[in-house]
Amino acid sequence: MANITAAEVNKLRKMTGAGMMDCKRALVEAEGDFDKAIDILRKKGQKVASKRADKEANEGIVLAKTTSDNKFAAVLKISCETDFVAKNEDFINFVNSIMDKILAEKPADVAAVNSMKLNDLTVEENVTEMIGKTGEKMEVAGYEFIEAESVNAYNHMGSKLATILGFNKSGYEDAGHQLAMQVAAMNPVAVDKDDVSQDVIDKEIEIGKDIARQEGKKEELLEKIAMGKLNKFFKENTLLNQVFVRDSKKTVSQFLKETDADLKVTGFKRLMLGA
Repeated sequence: MANITAAEVNKLRKMTGAGMMDCKRALVEAEGDFDKAIDILRKKGQKVASKRADKEANEGIVLAKTTSDNKFAAVLKISCETDFVAKNEDFINFVNSIMDKILAEKPADVAAVNSMKLNDLTVEENVTEMIGKTGEKMEVAGYEFIEAESVNAYNHMGSKLATILGFNKSGYEDAGHQLAMQVAAMNPVAVDKDDVSQDVIDKEIEIGKDIARQEGKKEELLEKIAMGKLNKFFKENTLLNQVFVRDSKKTVSQFLKETDADLKVTGFKRLMLGA
């Protein structure tokens, strides 16, 4: 049996909102694996927080920007240990200088970001220098980008959350801004239900069946019940099917159709401290 500490139990409790004893039992059953423990809690009918919540909270800055032609958008997360450093002017300027370089060079991934040259050093070497100055652990903790006919960037107050979103058509800056805010607020997993991975679908069906079985439902009804729960998952977790935050009487899909019947979301990205 895994030796589960009180700190681990408390960590899972903060991640899920479940009770302490339920968290402890789940961690014991999962032998200390947090992802498995979350699934165990869900299968037992616990209402848990999004499993996309990060296991370790970090401080730092999340920043989203677009190129001047609005064809390329990037979102960058640079982590540090304390809010004090995150609010330091040198650190803020450092993050902005990396982002400006990203918009100029359009790197493919975090490794490419770290390899970019900035002031005769690579970004990774510059980060190491900043670590020496601040005495804190620091890293490029996340990077995503979108290329589209039109892109939008949204930075939430406090620089702890940012999103980018692409459209297939230009000229819809306000709609793009509203949907980038929707992504920030509602944290969808995909644009539409057809974009959800089969692994996620299979897991939701499995969890739905387990919950129904524990509620005493007949075995021949489990598949139908699980599919109903899956459809609810799609409505709550895919962007186009979510209730539109600015007008709860319509979905995001309906908002888009009212804006322009041919307007499509090509993709979105969301980065957040602690996620």
